[in-house]
Amino acid sequence: MIQISALPAFTDNYIWLLQDHATHRCAVVDPGDAAPVQDWLDAHPGWVLGDILITHHHHDHVGGVEALKAATGATVHGPASEKIPGRDIALKDGDKARVLGWDFDVYAVPGHTLGHIAYYRHGLLFCGDTLFAAGCGRLFEGTPQQMHHSLSRLAALPEDTLVYCTHEYTLSNLKFAAAVEPDNPHIAARLEKVRQQRENGVMTLPSTLALEKLTNPFLRTGETLVKQKVDERSGPQNRAPSEVFAALRAWKDTF
Repeated sequence: MIQISALPAFTDNYIWLLQDHATHRCAVVDPGDAAPVQDWLDAHPGWVLGDILITHHHHDHVGGVEALKAATGATVHGPASEKIPGRDIALKDGDKARVLGWDFDVYAVPGHTLGHIAYYRHGLLFCGDTLFAAGCGRLFEGTPQQMHHSLSRLAALPEDTLVYCTHEYTLSNLKFAAAVEPDNPHIAARLEKVRQQRENGVMTLPSTLALEKLTNPFLRTGETLVKQKVDERSGPQNRAPSEVFAALRAWKDTF
């Protein structure tokens, strides 16, 4: 049985730690800082870091890779088309990453960065900065069309999939979601719950795809009320879902 827990890093990052209690081997996802991982290993003697999974090249996701690899000899998996420090296994869409005896399917999800990938195994999704709880990543390199397509691919996965993204942005994302859909009862309920969680210092992740489909405006670009809100702001047009997404993302960037 593999346990998944979060190692907080920086101000709002989570480094995901996968632990196999049968073998005392573990893996981490997107270690932007080596210290939280090294501290965990020091506090749990006998555990071996075998693998490091990287979703994209941004420093807050790869900054700890080289130090951890030097200290542990861990194998580094990362996107083939991005410059990933210490990468041993270059992954592209359709590949499989074998970690702790599990096979993860690799999805290319360009948008936040052009080479961004996600790791999926039934019930689990490690999606970096592509899909957030109630939001999505900024478009630093890709186009709105690319990001909309990437999010649509992820949204097509089973609804019980647990969404392990990398940032604690849920509260601010839900405030935006409530502005987009002020009468959505699922958003209102989730916003109230998340407010209480954050006041108590409780993390809001992982999410589920089912919850995201009910409350994440970036997965709801086909909803009439979402389109109407975009039309209110930008003038009525017969927009394709990717254009609705583009308008929402531009709004969120200045929200």
